[in-house]
Amino acid sequence: MPKESIKKMNIALVAHDHKKNDLIEWVKFNKGTLQPHELYATGTTGKLLAKELKIPVNAMQSGPLGGDLQIGAMISEGKIDILIFFWDPLEAQPHDPDIKALLRIAAVWNIPVACNRASADYIISSSLMKEKYERVLPNYDDYRERVVNRG
Repeated sequence: MPKESIKKMNIALVAHDHKKNDLIEWVKFNKGTLQPHELYATGTTGKLLAKELKIPVNAMQSGPLGGDLQIGAMISEGKIDILIFFWDPLEAQPHDPDIKALLRIAAVWNIPVACNRASADYIISSSLMKEKYERVLPNYDDYRERVVNRG
């Protein structure tokens, strides 16, 4: 019987300081499911995940130094399939505009986003993780071709 083929996805992992341990525990629990995929993370989170779990992680800059923006750029280029972002709703962040931009660009390009362990569990346990999923890409042609009045 042939082994089930899993579509390799690019998964971004991001966590605020007070949520890093939660993300590490979640990744540890789901390590077997995540290993076939390509993992990306903001700097500190990526280093912690690689060190604690001995798994390869492509680390960007730290979030406040531009890592959120790097992941956002990858989303806009079609290079990220899923965003797992354990954010802290009770802690002010110095790079809050970058965080909002990251979440906005994920919505713009119809990327599944998990903001906590419960939503991450739903995404990772979905049958869509095991097959090729063609997400619906928004058509922004009208927006790109609009005429902008200059005053």
